[in-house]
Amino acid sequence: MTEDFLHFIWKYGLFDPNGLITDTGDTVQVISMGEHNTNAGPDFLNARVKIGTTTWAGNVEIHIRSSDWLSHRHHTDRAYDNVILHVVYLHDQVIKRPTGEIVPTAELHFNNTLFENYSRLLGHKDWLPCRDKIMQVDTFLFELWLNSLVVERLQQKAHYISVLLDQYRNSWEEAFYIGLARSFGFGLNAIPFEMMAKSVSLMQLARSRDSVFQVEALLMGQAGFLDDPALYAGYYSSLRKEYLHFRRKYGLKPIGGHLWKFLRLRPVNFPTVRIAQFAAVLVRAGGLFSRVLECNEISELQQLFTVQASEFWDSHYTFETVSPVKTKKLGTDAFQTIVINAVVPFVFVYGQRTGAEERKERALEWLNQLPPEKNRLVSRWSNTGIIPASAFYSQGILQMANSYCGRKRCLACSVGTSIITSGI
Repeated sequence: MTEDFLHFIWKYGLFDPNGLITDTGDTVQVISMGEHNTNAGPDFLNARVKIGTTTWAGNVEIHIRSSDWLSHRHHTDRAYDNVILHVVYLHDQVIKRPTGEIVPTAELHFNNTLFENYSRLLGHKDWLPCRDKIMQVDTFLFELWLNSLVVERLQQKAHYISVLLDQYRNSWEEAFYIGLARSFGFGLNAIPFEMMAKSVSLMQLARSRDSVFQVEALLMGQAGFLDDPALYAGYYSSLRKEYLHFRRKYGLKPIGGHLWKFLRLRPVNFPTVRIAQFAAVLVRAGGLFSRVLECNEISELQQLFTVQASEFWDSHYTFETVSPVKTKKLGTDAFQTIVINAVVPFVFVYGQRTGAEERKERALEWLNQLPPEKNRLVSRWSNTGIIPASAFYSQGILQMANSYCGRKRCLACSVGTSIITSGI
């Protein structure tokens, strides 16, 4: 037995209401279970129960054994003075307050099948504990759950955006520049991309916005890619000369070139190519976030991000090696990933912070208009029979997999609770 499971039983009222009797023989009628508290303090706040003939308002604490009250040292914590009911799976000890007053304690009785259903999910070895059950869950319930998961995922990303806004004095343009840079790292190089962007301000780059060469020099230099004596010639040498001028002018300090990862990446995803494309985006659109907010359709966004790396990169993926000529345009898949990971979260949070509901709705609609991501996790979901129709739904199932399935949080998942309570 676990306390989390007892919380679940109490929260959803899955216990025998006639079986709640305190250790002093009084019947308990639950008027309100209270609000589930996941922070410090009693488990359920602002509950209302009738014990005997008296109605009480206060908090409810839940334990496996009543003696856990003492082992958890609640008797020394004033936060538990307002507990009106102590709910336990097994009553093994009378609990008293410091005043000597008995804390009303009642055992929780419920259908043991519920715990058996939960135990089966918890003991499942598959990456998706409910793999053999999920297709039997009500479709409408599952869609509602995915909708809430998408918003939950965006709320988690909102924390990162809020931190950036705090760091950059509520400058949406500067914060978006950092967040966009991170998305250009496409996971593997997200952190060095963010470090590079933070090492040179958007204002410093904006002074060179008429020259993609200067912006590229600044970014490549700050990325630590312009410090190899073996390459001091041609385009590399020109970039380095330009960068050193700006480095002295702005007092810049580059990040370490060793931070970047090339291994097991397709050449088109090499950070050198992505930095060159990022430079092109910054030059293409001054006041980039303002331009993003002006977009209504995905096609307008795509036009904003339709760029290609400078001419040198037509025949290179790295500075060292010449490759067959190919224009390094920012591809459709890359554009969609950037919209999902940077554009949508920023527009959604902007709408949230400014009270502009239409911005939030537009961000969610863009997710609906994009195809689902192509990654291993989405493929695994597709193999179960759950095939997302859009990026909106693939974001939902990614959130479910990462925050619920992988952590066996079945009791907090609508799919899990449906399986537990229905006995599918």
